[in-house]
Amino acid sequence: MADKVLMKGNEAIAEAAIIAGCRHYFGYPITPQTEVAAYMAKKMPKIGGCFLQAESEIAAINMVYGVSSTGKRVMTSSSSPGISLKGEGLSYLAGSDLPALVVNVQRGGPGLGGIQPSQSDYFQATRGGGHGDYHMIVLAPASVQEMAELTVKGFDLADKYRMTSMILADGTMGQMMEPVSLDFDINPQPEKPWATTGTKMEREHNIVNSLSLVPEELEMLNMKRYERYKVIEENEAMYEEYMVDDADIVIAAFGIAARVSKNAVNEARKQGIKVGLIRPITLWPFPKAPFEKAAETAKAFISVELSMGQMIEDVKLATNCKRPVTLCNRVGGMIPSPEQVLKAIIDVNNGGVK
Repeated sequence: MADKVLMKGNEAIAEAAIIAGCRHYFGYPITPQTEVAAYMAKKMPKIGGCFLQAESEIAAINMVYGVSSTGKRVMTSSSSPGISLKGEGLSYLAGSDLPALVVNVQRGGPGLGGIQPSQSDYFQATRGGGHGDYHMIVLAPASVQEMAELTVKGFDLADKYRMTSMILADGTMGQMMEPVSLDFDINPQPEKPWATTGTKMEREHNIVNSLSLVPEELEMLNMKRYERYKVIEENEAMYEEYMVDDADIVIAAFGIAARVSKNAVNEARKQGIKVGLIRPITLWPFPKAPFEKAAETAKAFISVELSMGQMIEDVKLATNCKRPVTLCNRVGGMIPSPEQVLKAIIDVNNGGVK
């Protein structure tokens, strides 16, 4: 077994990005993800990479755009208000079909909100994040180990499909420390014949641009992009199931909410309540299949979230509204306790929540 090192979640993301071949990082400090930038600031100069603290989040995402257009692996990180500022740039990346990795370690909102954990950027991430018709691949880690592993996976998927991958972590994931193995199987980076690397008079000029003034052409580009998204939905959805096979009640949760919920599932099982957990690892594409299957036998679902109820809409859609779906939540930087989730399970089991 590979040796493990004790790392904070934010640091694990940064080190995994370097292992994955990222040599360009552009960002701006904001709690609770500042350790990503701090780690990159120390490490990048030592390995011949580029770290630059931009003058703003807007500048940082456009620097990502520029480096990505040359075919290099590049990333940025921020937290909720900073991701909002990057929204236009995220749309430009999508409109230019450029791969990149963006990290959002969420904090409470809206507005400046607070610096404690949240999952209330779910809609923003899974519905695109900026203007226009597009998606990002959204990965939701539930451990420091997954913070690292999904960073590597995010780069691979971004290159494979020429689109942005986002790590959507709550602040707890960024700040907690756990043992991490950094012994990854690294896939070779694919050829990028579209990159703006200079022609050397050997090929046609490559132009990276999101502008398309001919309506018919823009329509075609969007249609082709959504054909690619359909392939991703069919092939890249990731999830974890826990005690779902015989469950009368199924919990849906991701990130820190899933860890809390697993404890509640164990306790409910001790009390004789058949309950299971489906943890989406990709929030987009949302793993519809396990929810569709569970809806055939389960009696009810509970969505456990650090928001006012966002993922619950995808749970309802995935189950085709065949079963009742209730919300168990905390917001503003608060985290549901195992006892709160257990109470929600007992209430649903007793028919107290419709």
